[in-house]
Amino acid sequence: MSDYSAGKTPEPGKRLDPAEFIKASMHLAPVPSVPEIRLHLAHPGSGLRRLLEPGDDSDESRPEPQPPYWAYAWAGGAVLARYVLDRPSIVAGKRVLDLGAGSGLVGIAAAKAGARAVIAAEIDRNGVVALRLNAEANGVTIQICDEDVTAGPPPAVDLVLAGDVFYAQDVGQRMLPFFDRCLAADIDVLVGDPGRAWLPRPRLCLLGEYQVPDVGGNGGSVPKPSAVFAFVAKSA
Repeated sequence: MSDYSAGKTPEPGKRLDPAEFIKASMHLAPVPSVPEIRLHLAHPGSGLRRLLEPGDDSDESRPEPQPPYWAYAWAGGAVLARYVLDRPSIVAGKRVLDLGAGSGLVGIAAAKAGARAVIAAEIDRNGVVALRLNAEANGVTIQICDEDVTAGPPPAVDLVLAGDVFYAQDVGQRMLPFFDRCLAADIDVLVGDPGRAWLPRPRLCLLGEYQVPDVGGNGGSVPKPSAVFAFVAKSA
């Protein structure tokens, strides 16, 4: 039995190995509303806090871990994944960017639906580890980018899938100019969201709606309406 699954804490000053911790302490389970995909998901007994505690790391330039958004299946990602799996022609043969990938749910769905290539952009170092493990568990190949792709020109893709990127005002404001650069480069942008406050509704065209649980956060496991939108150019 792994020390992690036994609930043991590593020696003082020693950083947990994220891959070993995730495999031992987080359930690999089907995603509610997207049972075709299994993810390593947090649960009440996973002890996730231990993974976020800093160890003795001499590299002070390494950013501290962000809140573990990657450990949950959020509604915006779930609705995008469901939409793509139900309509594989949307991604078939295309190069796809899963923006703010977190667990990799959306990118995995795109790969399963026949995307030619999938890039998953995730800046949290623990999230990158979880994303790689989740891709392996689902038998798909995903290229992982651990840098902020929104700061510059869009990568060479045909389609951007962005789930749950409007959960905060500052994050949403950073997305809009990037999405506009995508449109200018003839890259389509689809957004998945359960209707959060910072959603830029005047720039969105509703494509589809599903009842999915917002597993991460206060939504619990009760299905609620979540939607997929096309991001559109500003009106003249």
